[in-house]
Amino acid sequence: MKVIICGAGQVGFNIARYLATENADITVIDQSRELIEKITDSLDVKGLVGFASHPNVLESAGASDAEMVIAVTYADEVNMVACQICHSIFEVPTKIARVREQSYLDPMWSDLFSRDHMPIDVIISPEIEVAKAIERRLQLPGAFDVQPLADGKVSLVGLHCTEDTPVINTPLRQLTALFPDLHIVVIGISRDGHGFVPTPDDDMQVGDDVYLVADTGHLDRTMAAFGHEEQEARRVIIVGGGNIGLNLATAVEKNHPQVNLKVIEVEKRRAEMVAQSLERTVVIHGDALDTEILEEANAAIAETVIAVSNDDEVNILTSLLAKRYGCGRAVTLINKTSYGPLIGTLGIDTVVSPRAITVSTILQHVRRGRIRSVHSLSEGFGEVIEAEALETSSLVGVPIREARLPEGVIVGAIVRGKEVIIPRGDTITRANDLVVIFARSEAVKKVEKLFAVKLEFF
Repeated sequence: MKVIICGAGQVGFNIARYLATENADITVIDQSRELIEKITDSLDVKGLVGFASHPNVLESAGASDAEMVIAVTYADEVNMVACQICHSIFEVPTKIARVREQSYLDPMWSDLFSRDHMPIDVIISPEIEVAKAIERRLQLPGAFDVQPLADGKVSLVGLHCTEDTPVINTPLRQLTALFPDLHIVVIGISRDGHGFVPTPDDDMQVGDDVYLVADTGHLDRTMAAFGHEEQEARRVIIVGGGNIGLNLATAVEKNHPQVNLKVIEVEKRRAEMVAQSLERTVVIHGDALDTEILEEANAAIAETVIAVSNDDEVNILTSLLAKRYGCGRAVTLINKTSYGPLIGTLGIDTVVSPRAITVSTILQHVRRGRIRSVHSLSEGFGEVIEAEALETSSLVGVPIREARLPEGVIVGAIVRGKEVIIPRGDTITRANDLVVIFARSEAVKKVEKLFAVKLEFF
Protein backbone atom coordinates (compact mmCIF):
# COMPACT_ATOMS: atom_id res chain seq x y z
CA MET A 1 0.00 0.00 0.00
CA LYS A 2 1.55 3.28 -1.13
CA VAL A 3 0.24 6.43 0.54
CA ILE A 4 1.18 10.09 0.05
CA ILE A 5 0.48 12.38 3.00
CA CYS A 6 0.47 16.11 2.22
CA GLY A 7 1.26 18.03 5.39
CA ALA A 8 3.66 17.09 8.21
CA GLY A 9 1.86 18.93 11.01
CA GLN A 10 0.32 17.17 14.01
CA VAL A 11 -2.42 15.48 11.99
CA GLY A 12 -0.12 14.40 9.17
CA PHE A 13 2.49 13.17 11.66
CA ASN A 14 0.00 11.04 13.58
CA ILE A 15 -1.58 9.54 10.45
CA ALA A 16 1.92 8.62 9.25
CA ARG A 17 2.69 7.13 12.66
CA TYR A 18 -0.37 4.88 12.56
CA LEU A 19 0.16 3.75 8.98
CA ALA A 20 3.90 3.18 9.43
CA THR A 21 3.12 0.45 11.97
CA GLU A 22 1.30 -1.45 9.22
CA ASN A 23 4.21 -1.50 6.79
CA ALA A 24 2.62 0.94 4.36
CA ASP A 25 4.95 2.73 1.91
CA ILE A 26 4.50 6.33 3.04
CA THR A 27 5.83 9.59 1.62
CA VAL A 28 5.16 12.84 3.48
CA ILE A 29 5.30 16.22 1.70
CA ASP A 30 5.65 19.56 3.48
CA GLN A 31 7.24 22.89 2.59
CA SER A 32 8.86 23.03 6.05
CA ARG A 33 12.26 21.33 6.06
CA GLU A 34 12.18 21.30 9.86
CA LEU A 35 8.91 19.33 9.96
CA ILE A 36 10.12 16.88 7.32
CA GLU A 37 13.35 16.25 9.22
CA LYS A 38 11.36 15.70 12.42
CA ILE A 39 9.02 13.16 10.84
CA THR A 40 11.74 11.24 9.00
CA ASP A 41 13.88 11.10 12.14
CA SER A 42 10.95 9.75 14.17
CA LEU A 43 9.19 7.41 11.73
CA ASP A 44 10.01 4.92 9.01
CA VAL A 45 8.67 7.14 6.21
CA LYS A 46 10.10 9.07 3.28
CA GLY A 47 10.06 12.86 3.41
CA LEU A 48 9.97 15.42 0.64
CA VAL A 49 10.33 19.19 1.03
CA GLY A 50 8.11 21.08 -1.40
CA PHE A 51 4.63 22.37 -2.17
CA ALA A 52 2.10 19.55 -2.10
CA SER A 53 0.02 21.16 -4.85
CA HIS A 54 2.85 21.21 -7.42
CA PRO A 55 2.70 18.38 -9.99
CA ASN A 56 6.47 17.87 -10.06
CA VAL A 57 6.57 17.48 -6.27
CA LEU A 58 3.72 14.95 -6.33
CA GLU A 59 5.48 13.08 -9.12
CA SER A 60 8.68 12.95 -7.06
CA ALA A 61 6.64 11.60 -4.15
CA GLY A 62 5.50 8.69 -6.32
CA ALA A 63 1.97 9.77 -7.17
CA SER A 64 2.06 7.80 -10.44
CA ASP A 65 1.70 4.51 -8.55
CA ALA A 66 0.19 5.69 -5.24
CA GLU A 67 -3.08 4.15 -4.08
CA MET A 68 -4.10 6.98 -1.77
CA VAL A 69 -3.38 10.64 -1.08
CA ILE A 70 -4.28 12.23 2.25
CA ALA A 71 -4.06 16.02 2.06
CA VAL A 72 -3.96 17.65 5.50
CA THR A 73 -1.87 20.81 5.01
CA TYR A 74 -2.95 24.01 6.74
CA ALA A 75 -4.35 25.44 3.47
CA ASP A 76 -7.67 24.12 2.15
CA GLU A 77 -6.84 25.20 -1.38
CA VAL A 78 -3.54 23.29 -1.37
CA ASN A 79 -5.37 20.18 -0.14
CA MET A 80 -8.01 20.47 -2.85
CA VAL A 81 -5.55 21.19 -5.68
CA ALA A 82 -3.31 18.31 -4.58
CA CYS A 83 -6.29 15.94 -4.81
CA GLN A 84 -7.32 17.37 -8.18
CA ILE A 85 -3.82 16.87 -9.62
CA CYS A 86 -3.58 13.36 -8.16
CA HIS A 87 -6.85 12.53 -9.93
CA SER A 88 -6.38 14.31 -13.26
CA ILE A 89 -2.70 13.58 -13.89
CA PHE A 90 -1.76 10.57 -11.78
CA GLU A 91 -5.14 8.76 -11.47
CA VAL A 92 -4.71 8.08 -7.75
CA PRO A 93 -7.73 5.92 -6.76
CA THR A 94 -8.53 7.41 -3.32
CA LYS A 95 -8.23 11.06 -2.33
CA ILE A 96 -8.91 12.41 1.19
CA ALA A 97 -8.74 16.13 2.00
CA ARG A 98 -9.11 18.17 5.15
CA VAL A 99 -11.22 21.26 4.45
CA ARG A 100 -11.78 23.87 7.16
CA GLU A 101 -13.48 26.76 5.35
CA GLN A 102 -17.19 26.29 5.96
CA SER A 103 -18.31 27.98 2.73
CA TYR A 104 -16.78 25.09 0.77
CA LEU A 105 -18.97 22.72 2.78
CA ASP A 106 -22.26 24.54 2.27
CA PRO A 107 -24.83 22.06 0.88
CA MET A 108 -25.63 24.43 -1.96
CA TRP A 109 -22.09 23.85 -3.32
CA SER A 110 -22.11 20.09 -2.72
CA ASP A 111 -21.56 19.38 -6.41
CA LEU A 112 -18.14 21.06 -6.21
CA PHE A 113 -16.41 17.86 -5.09
CA SER A 114 -18.15 15.53 -7.52
CA ARG A 115 -16.19 13.41 -9.98
CA ASP A 116 -16.95 15.84 -12.80
CA HIS A 117 -15.50 18.85 -10.99
CA MET A 118 -13.03 18.44 -8.13
CA PRO A 119 -13.05 14.70 -7.41
CA ILE A 120 -12.30 14.22 -3.71
CA ASP A 121 -13.56 10.97 -2.24
CA VAL A 122 -13.66 12.02 1.41
CA ILE A 123 -13.88 15.54 2.83
CA ILE A 124 -12.90 15.84 6.49
CA SER A 125 -13.96 18.98 8.35
CA PRO A 126 -12.29 19.08 11.79
CA GLU A 127 -14.68 21.78 12.96
CA ILE A 128 -17.75 19.70 12.14
CA GLU A 129 -16.26 16.50 13.55
CA VAL A 130 -15.26 18.23 16.80
CA ALA A 131 -18.73 19.77 17.14
CA LYS A 132 -20.30 16.32 16.70
CA ALA A 133 -17.98 14.83 19.32
CA ILE A 134 -18.86 17.54 21.85
CA GLU A 135 -22.58 17.15 21.16
CA ARG A 136 -22.29 13.42 21.95
CA ARG A 137 -20.67 14.30 25.26
CA LEU A 138 -23.55 16.67 26.05
CA GLN A 139 -26.01 13.83 25.53
CA LEU A 140 -24.14 11.64 28.01
CA PRO A 141 -22.92 13.93 30.81
CA GLY A 142 -20.26 12.32 32.94
CA ALA A 143 -18.52 10.69 29.97
CA PHE A 144 -15.32 12.17 28.58
CA ASP A 145 -15.59 10.14 25.37
CA VAL A 146 -18.61 8.75 23.54
CA GLN A 147 -18.53 6.96 20.21
CA PRO A 148 -21.43 5.10 18.57
CA LEU A 149 -20.56 1.73 17.02
CA ALA A 150 -22.41 -0.90 14.99
CA ASP A 151 -24.94 1.58 13.60
CA GLY A 152 -25.62 2.92 17.07
CA LYS A 153 -26.44 -0.44 18.67
CA VAL A 154 -23.25 -0.34 20.75
CA SER A 155 -21.41 2.59 22.33
CA LEU A 156 -17.81 3.13 23.35
CA VAL A 157 -17.76 5.22 26.54
CA GLY A 158 -14.88 6.78 28.48
CA LEU A 159 -15.45 7.48 32.19
CA HIS A 160 -13.41 9.00 35.00
CA CYS A 161 -13.26 7.00 38.24
CA THR A 162 -13.64 9.13 41.35
CA GLU A 163 -14.08 8.44 45.05
CA ASP A 164 -17.83 8.40 44.35
CA THR A 165 -17.56 5.55 41.81
CA PRO A 166 -19.24 2.57 43.53
CA VAL A 167 -17.26 -0.09 41.64
CA ILE A 168 -13.72 1.07 42.44
CA ASN A 169 -11.46 -1.55 44.05
CA THR A 170 -13.79 -4.26 42.74
CA PRO A 171 -12.29 -7.02 40.54
CA LEU A 172 -13.84 -6.82 37.08
CA ARG A 173 -14.98 -10.44 37.25
CA GLN A 174 -17.36 -9.41 40.04
CA LEU A 175 -19.12 -6.82 37.87
CA THR A 176 -21.14 -9.59 36.21
CA ALA A 177 -22.32 -10.84 39.61
CA LEU A 178 -23.11 -7.32 40.83
CA PHE A 179 -24.92 -6.31 37.62
CA PRO A 180 -26.02 -9.57 35.92
CA ASP A 181 -28.31 -7.83 33.44
CA LEU A 182 -25.95 -4.97 32.57
CA HIS A 183 -24.40 -5.42 29.12
CA ILE A 184 -20.93 -3.87 29.41
CA VAL A 185 -17.31 -4.91 28.94
CA VAL A 186 -14.40 -2.86 30.32
CA ILE A 187 -11.87 -2.91 27.48
CA GLY A 188 -9.17 -0.52 28.68
CA ILE A 189 -7.92 1.33 31.73
CA SER A 190 -5.56 4.32 31.72
CA ARG A 191 -3.74 4.76 35.03
CA ASP A 192 -1.06 7.38 35.70
CA GLY A 193 -0.57 7.92 31.97
CA HIS A 194 -0.19 4.19 31.24
CA GLY A 195 -2.93 2.30 29.40
CA PHE A 196 -3.55 -1.44 29.66
CA VAL A 197 -6.11 -4.10 28.75
CA PRO A 198 -7.48 -5.34 32.09
CA THR A 199 -7.80 -8.96 33.15
CA PRO A 200 -10.81 -10.25 35.13
CA ASP A 201 -8.71 -9.93 38.30
CA ASP A 202 -7.86 -6.26 37.75
CA ASP A 203 -9.85 -3.56 39.48
CA MET A 204 -10.53 0.12 38.88
CA GLN A 205 -8.97 2.73 41.13
CA VAL A 206 -9.60 6.38 41.94
CA GLY A 207 -8.15 8.53 39.17
CA ASP A 208 -8.42 5.87 36.47
CA ASP A 209 -9.86 6.62 33.04
CA VAL A 210 -11.94 3.62 32.04
CA TYR A 211 -13.04 2.72 28.52
CA LEU A 212 -15.97 0.36 28.17
CA VAL A 213 -18.23 -0.99 25.46
CA ALA A 214 -21.93 -1.07 26.30
CA ASP A 215 -25.23 -1.95 24.74
CA THR A 216 -26.56 1.51 23.85
CA GLY A 217 -29.88 0.62 25.48
CA HIS A 218 -28.04 0.17 28.78
CA LEU A 219 -26.17 3.47 28.86
CA ASP A 220 -28.24 5.10 31.61
CA ARG A 221 -27.80 2.09 33.88
CA THR A 222 -24.09 1.94 33.02
CA MET A 223 -23.59 5.55 34.03
CA ALA A 224 -25.46 4.96 37.30
CA ALA A 225 -23.35 1.87 38.06
CA PHE A 226 -20.21 4.01 37.73
CA GLY A 227 -21.61 6.81 39.88
CA HIS A 228 -22.35 9.18 36.99
CA GLU A 229 -25.99 10.16 37.20
CA GLU A 230 -25.56 13.73 36.02
CA GLN A 231 -28.59 15.17 34.31
CA GLU A 232 -28.30 16.39 30.75
CA ALA A 233 -27.36 20.06 30.86
CA ARG A 234 -30.16 22.59 30.34
CA ARG A 235 -28.01 25.73 30.73
CA VAL A 236 -24.88 25.74 28.56
CA ILE A 237 -22.25 28.38 27.79
CA ILE A 238 -20.08 28.11 24.67
CA VAL A 239 -16.89 30.17 24.76
CA GLY A 240 -15.73 30.94 21.23
CA GLY A 241 -17.92 31.73 18.25
CA GLY A 242 -15.57 30.31 15.62
CA ASN A 243 -16.47 27.49 13.26
CA ILE A 244 -16.54 24.88 16.03
CA GLY A 245 -18.63 27.04 18.35
CA LEU A 246 -21.06 28.02 15.59
CA ASN A 247 -21.44 24.43 14.35
CA LEU A 248 -22.03 23.21 17.88
CA ALA A 249 -24.54 25.96 18.69
CA THR A 250 -26.44 25.24 15.47
CA ALA A 251 -26.60 21.52 16.33
CA VAL A 252 -27.75 22.23 19.89
CA GLU A 253 -30.50 24.55 18.66
CA LYS A 254 -31.68 21.90 16.21
CA ASN A 255 -31.38 18.74 18.33
CA HIS A 256 -31.75 20.00 21.92
CA PRO A 257 -34.49 22.66 21.99
CA GLN A 258 -34.72 22.37 25.79
CA VAL A 259 -31.19 23.79 26.23
CA ASN A 260 -30.76 27.43 27.20
CA LEU A 261 -27.64 28.39 25.26
CA LYS A 262 -25.28 31.36 25.43
CA VAL A 263 -22.23 32.03 23.25
CA ILE A 264 -19.39 34.35 24.28
CA GLU A 265 -17.29 35.75 21.40
CA VAL A 266 -14.48 38.29 21.82
CA GLU A 267 -14.50 39.72 18.27
CA LYS A 268 -17.41 42.09 17.68
CA ARG A 269 -17.87 41.41 13.96
CA ARG A 270 -17.81 37.65 14.48
CA ALA A 271 -20.23 37.95 17.40
CA GLU A 272 -22.67 39.86 15.18
CA MET A 273 -22.39 37.20 12.46
CA VAL A 274 -22.98 34.38 14.95
CA ALA A 275 -26.00 36.19 16.38
CA GLN A 276 -27.48 36.52 12.91
CA SER A 277 -26.85 32.83 12.17
CA LEU A 278 -28.58 31.51 15.29
CA GLU A 279 -32.24 31.75 16.25
CA ARG A 280 -32.63 31.18 20.00
CA THR A 281 -29.09 31.53 21.32
CA VAL A 282 -28.00 34.60 23.27
CA VAL A 283 -24.66 35.87 21.89
CA ILE A 284 -22.52 37.97 24.23
CA HIS A 285 -19.70 40.10 22.84
CA GLY A 286 -16.79 40.16 25.25
CA ASP A 287 -13.78 38.44 26.75
CA ALA A 288 -14.69 35.22 28.61
CA LEU A 289 -11.78 35.87 31.00
CA ASP A 290 -13.58 39.03 32.14
CA THR A 291 -15.51 38.14 35.30
CA GLU A 292 -18.27 40.59 34.38
CA ILE A 293 -18.85 38.73 31.11
CA LEU A 294 -19.06 35.40 32.94
CA GLU A 295 -21.54 36.94 35.37
CA GLU A 296 -23.60 38.26 32.45
CA ALA A 297 -23.63 34.72 31.01
CA ASN A 298 -24.83 33.39 34.41
CA ALA A 299 -21.88 31.02 34.78
CA ALA A 300 -22.83 30.44 38.41
CA ILE A 301 -25.98 28.53 37.44
CA ALA A 302 -24.78 26.97 34.17
CA GLU A 303 -24.41 23.20 34.18
CA THR A 304 -21.77 23.10 31.44
CA VAL A 305 -19.22 25.46 29.94
CA ILE A 306 -17.72 24.46 26.58
CA ALA A 307 -14.52 26.37 25.78
CA VAL A 308 -13.70 26.09 22.06
CA SER A 309 -11.85 29.29 21.22
CA ASN A 310 -8.69 29.26 19.08
CA ASP A 311 -6.49 29.77 22.14
CA ASP A 312 -5.72 26.81 24.42
CA GLU A 313 -4.78 29.02 27.34
CA VAL A 314 -8.04 30.98 27.10
CA ASN A 315 -9.98 27.72 26.99
CA ILE A 316 -8.24 26.34 30.07
CA LEU A 317 -8.48 29.51 32.15
CA THR A 318 -12.10 30.17 31.14
CA SER A 319 -13.06 26.64 32.12
CA LEU A 320 -11.41 27.01 35.52
CA LEU A 321 -12.98 30.44 36.13
CA ALA A 322 -16.44 29.21 35.18
CA LYS A 323 -16.13 26.23 37.51
CA ARG A 324 -14.95 28.49 40.30
CA TYR A 325 -18.07 30.60 39.79
CA GLY A 326 -20.18 27.47 40.22
CA CYS A 327 -20.52 25.96 36.76
CA GLY A 328 -20.89 22.20 37.12
CA ARG A 329 -18.83 20.82 34.24
CA ALA A 330 -16.13 22.01 31.84
CA VAL A 331 -15.55 20.68 28.32
CA THR A 332 -12.29 22.15 27.05
CA LEU A 333 -10.72 22.16 23.60
CA ILE A 334 -6.93 21.80 23.77
CA ASN A 335 -4.61 21.48 20.78
CA LYS A 336 -1.25 21.27 22.56
CA THR A 337 -0.37 17.79 23.77
CA SER A 338 2.09 19.24 26.30
CA TYR A 339 -0.84 20.28 28.52
CA GLY A 340 -2.07 16.70 28.83
CA PRO A 341 -0.42 15.81 32.18
CA LEU A 342 -1.82 18.96 33.81
CA ILE A 343 -5.47 18.54 32.93
CA GLY A 344 -6.46 16.04 35.59
CA THR A 345 -4.96 18.08 38.40
CA LEU A 346 -6.60 21.32 37.22
CA GLY A 347 -10.16 20.04 37.54
CA ILE A 348 -11.18 20.10 33.87
CA ASP A 349 -13.75 17.36 33.28
CA THR A 350 -13.45 16.64 29.57
CA VAL A 351 -10.71 17.48 27.08
CA VAL A 352 -11.42 17.59 23.36
CA SER A 353 -8.49 17.20 20.96
CA PRO A 354 -9.20 18.30 17.37
CA ARG A 355 -6.06 16.50 16.22
CA ALA A 356 -7.08 13.17 17.77
CA ILE A 357 -10.63 13.44 16.43
CA THR A 358 -9.41 14.32 12.92
CA VAL A 359 -6.89 11.46 12.86
CA SER A 360 -9.50 9.00 14.10
CA THR A 361 -11.99 10.15 11.47
CA ILE A 362 -9.45 9.83 8.65
CA LEU A 363 -8.42 6.35 9.79
CA GLN A 364 -12.04 5.22 9.51
CA HIS A 365 -11.86 5.99 5.80
CA VAL A 366 -8.36 4.59 5.31
CA ARG A 367 -9.11 1.08 6.52
CA ARG A 368 -11.44 -0.79 4.20
CA GLY A 369 -12.50 -4.36 3.40
CA ARG A 370 -13.99 -6.17 6.42
CA ILE A 371 -13.16 -3.28 8.72
CA ARG A 372 -16.29 -1.19 9.21
CA SER A 373 -14.87 1.51 11.46
CA VAL A 374 -11.90 2.41 13.63
CA HIS A 375 -11.85 4.68 16.68
CA SER A 376 -8.50 5.67 18.17
CA LEU A 377 -8.24 6.08 21.91
CA SER A 378 -6.08 8.68 23.61
CA GLU A 379 -2.44 9.21 22.58
CA GLY A 380 -1.63 5.88 20.99
CA PHE A 381 -3.34 3.77 23.66
CA GLY A 382 -5.04 1.60 21.05
CA GLU A 383 -7.93 1.27 18.63
CA VAL A 384 -11.49 0.07 18.85
CA ILE A 385 -12.13 -1.81 15.63
CA GLU A 386 -15.50 -2.84 14.24
CA ALA A 387 -15.09 -5.74 11.81
CA GLU A 388 -17.04 -8.53 10.15
CA ALA A 389 -16.02 -12.07 11.15
CA LEU A 390 -15.36 -14.41 8.24
CA GLU A 391 -15.90 -18.17 8.24
CA THR A 392 -12.12 -18.60 8.03
CA SER A 393 -11.47 -16.52 11.16
CA SER A 394 -9.94 -18.32 14.13
CA LEU A 395 -12.49 -16.45 16.24
CA VAL A 396 -15.46 -18.18 14.59
CA GLY A 397 -16.98 -21.39 15.89
CA VAL A 398 -15.10 -21.62 19.18
CA PRO A 399 -15.71 -20.17 22.65
CA ILE A 400 -13.85 -16.88 23.09
CA ARG A 401 -11.76 -18.33 25.91
CA GLU A 402 -10.38 -20.86 23.43
CA ALA A 403 -9.84 -18.42 20.55
CA ARG A 404 -6.28 -17.60 21.63
CA LEU A 405 -6.71 -13.87 21.42
CA PRO A 406 -3.40 -12.03 20.98
CA GLU A 407 -2.09 -10.21 24.02
CA GLY A 408 -3.52 -6.71 24.12
CA VAL A 409 -6.76 -7.68 22.32
CA ILE A 410 -10.19 -8.00 23.90
CA VAL A 411 -13.66 -8.56 22.43
CA GLY A 412 -16.06 -5.85 23.57
CA ALA A 413 -19.31 -6.79 21.81
CA ILE A 414 -20.80 -8.98 19.11
CA VAL A 415 -23.70 -7.75 17.00
CA ARG A 416 -25.74 -10.45 15.29
CA GLY A 417 -28.52 -8.90 13.25
CA LYS A 418 -30.46 -6.76 15.71
CA GLU A 419 -29.10 -8.60 18.75
CA VAL A 420 -26.26 -7.19 20.86
CA ILE A 421 -24.24 -9.89 22.62
CA ILE A 422 -21.88 -8.91 25.40
CA PRO A 423 -19.28 -11.69 25.22
CA ARG A 424 -18.31 -13.99 28.04
CA GLY A 425 -15.76 -16.78 28.01
CA ASP A 426 -18.20 -19.31 26.55
CA THR A 427 -19.62 -17.00 23.85
CA ILE A 428 -19.20 -18.40 20.34
CA THR A 429 -18.77 -16.04 17.40
CA ARG A 430 -20.53 -16.93 14.15
CA ALA A 431 -19.60 -16.09 10.58
CA ASN A 432 -20.88 -12.66 9.48
CA ASP A 433 -21.16 -11.41 13.06
CA LEU A 434 -20.09 -7.82 13.56
CA VAL A 435 -17.36 -7.90 16.19
CA VAL A 436 -16.24 -4.89 18.23
CA ILE A 437 -12.73 -5.41 19.59
CA PHE A 438 -10.13 -3.29 21.31
CA ALA A 439 -6.49 -3.71 20.33
CA ARG A 440 -3.48 -2.04 21.88
CA SER A 441 -1.45 -0.14 19.27
CA GLU A 442 1.22 -2.82 19.15
CA ALA A 443 -1.41 -5.56 18.71
CA VAL A 444 -3.33 -4.06 15.76
CA LYS A 445 -1.33 -6.12 13.25
CA LYS A 446 -2.28 -9.33 15.04
CA VAL A 447 -5.94 -8.54 14.49
CA GLU A 448 -5.32 -9.35 10.83
CA LYS A 449 -4.75 -13.02 11.67
CA LEU A 450 -7.62 -12.97 14.14
CA PHE A 451 -10.05 -12.22 11.33
CA ALA A 452 -8.17 -14.30 8.78
CA VAL A 453 -8.16 -11.39 6.37
CA LYS A 454 -5.45 -8.85 5.78
CA LEU A 455 -6.49 -5.38 6.92
CA GLU A 456 -5.95 -3.96 3.50
CA PHE A 457 -7.10 -0.51 2.52
CA PHE A 458 -9.08 -1.83 -0.44
